[in-house]
This record gives sequence, structure tokens and C-alpha cells, in this order.
Amino acid sequence: MLKDKTKQVIWPVYLDATKSRGEGRILSMKDSIRSPVLREIEKAALELNLAPVVESDKAHPKSWWIISGRVLIDKKGPKSVMAKQIAAHISKTRGQK
Repeated sequence: MLKDKTKQVIWPVYLDATKSRGEGRILSMKDSIRSPVLREIEKAALELNLAPVVESDKAHPKSWWIISGRVLIDKKGPKSVMAKQIAAHISKTRGQK
């Protein structure tokens, strides 16, 4: 449980188009991205002024055996909206490469 109430957690699985809703994805398939990486989430959150803090040694509760890491961001709206903004930003930057 997160103690700091001014932050919210973004797990990579929240944005991952290769995962099902049951596995933890919270975005629709059209809004999600394939295999997001912690560094991409961190960079997108930084560019969106969300003050990201990366915790690379954490595991999502639904897949506790896989150390995927998580990113803590400032709470500036509902988690689904923030996740959608981050995914859209990552998608845009991937398209520029």
C-alpha cells in the first residue's frame, strides 16, 4: 500500500496492449501500447510534469513473481486518465523514431 497520498502508481502492465484486463491492463486496446518499458513511462511522465519516481525492484500484485518495477507520479487526476496521457505520449514519441 502506498503511504504517500499525493502520488499514484503506474505499473507497466496498466499500459501494455499484450496483457488482458484480468492481468492488470486498465486502458482500452486502442489506447494501450505494446510492451512499455519503465524508462519510457518515466520519460513520458517527466515531460508531462508529473515528477516521476522509478521503483525498479517492485512487482505487480497480480504477477508477484515478475519484477516489472513501477513509476510513482503526482496525483493530478484519475489514474485511468493519467495512464492514458502517458500511453499517448509514449505512442507519439515511438512514432517519431
